[in-house]
Amino acid sequence: MKNRAVVTAAEMKAIERAANENGLLYIQMMENAGRAAWKALAERFPAAGQLLVVAGKGNNGGDGFVIARMAAKSGWQVTVWLAEGAPQTPDAVTNFNLLAELSVTILEKEDAPSHKGWNAVVDSLYGTGFHGNLRPDGLRACKIMNDSRDEGAFLLAVDLPSGLTADTGEAAEGAVQADFTVAFDSLKPVHTLPEAEMYCGEVLLADIGIPDSCHNVL
Repeated sequence: MKNRAVVTAAEMKAIERAANENGLLYIQMMENAGRAAWKALAERFPAAGQLLVVAGKGNNGGDGFVIARMAAKSGWQVTVWLAEGAPQTPDAVTNFNLLAELSVTILEKEDAPSHKGWNAVVDSLYGTGFHGNLRPDGLRACKIMNDSRDEGAFLLAVDLPSGLTADTGEAAEGAVQADFTVAFDSLKPVHTLPEAEMYCGEVLLADIGIPDSCHNVL
């Protein structure tokens, strides 16, 4: 791994901006992040199973769409739930549209998944921009993910569990309690704080291709 420094959410945005300006485009970082998270998930399952991806409206959801695409191409039965509505950021929209070419079930915001027995659930609801309290839709989505984990699903969080604040580790009521969190490029404070450990589970730091030089912006 190139970078093991702990950075704040704002510092991570600066690093990503520097990478984008130096030719590693945001959409490629999203692709690399999603593939890294998918690789971590696939390593835990010798055979394809049933996957639920809970996606938010932003780029964290876009990472989830990449995971969904990779899983579907690997023979998994994939359901994507747009827990807060359709994606809103350009790169997330691009990756969501790629799912139309695959056998992926899409659930709209109001169609909360009722199926039980998922082998794995991906939390790609909120990213490093989250702080404060969960809104009703987010609270409902986090409850469904936590309930699925209680029923035996392996719960993987993309970058950080939804409902946690990246810089402080503070957990909102109802926050996701993941088995495994894949952090991208750099650890954030939430990944290192003892009070957040029960929410993050095991943490993997994944390389998403950002050059060392881009960390010099800090």
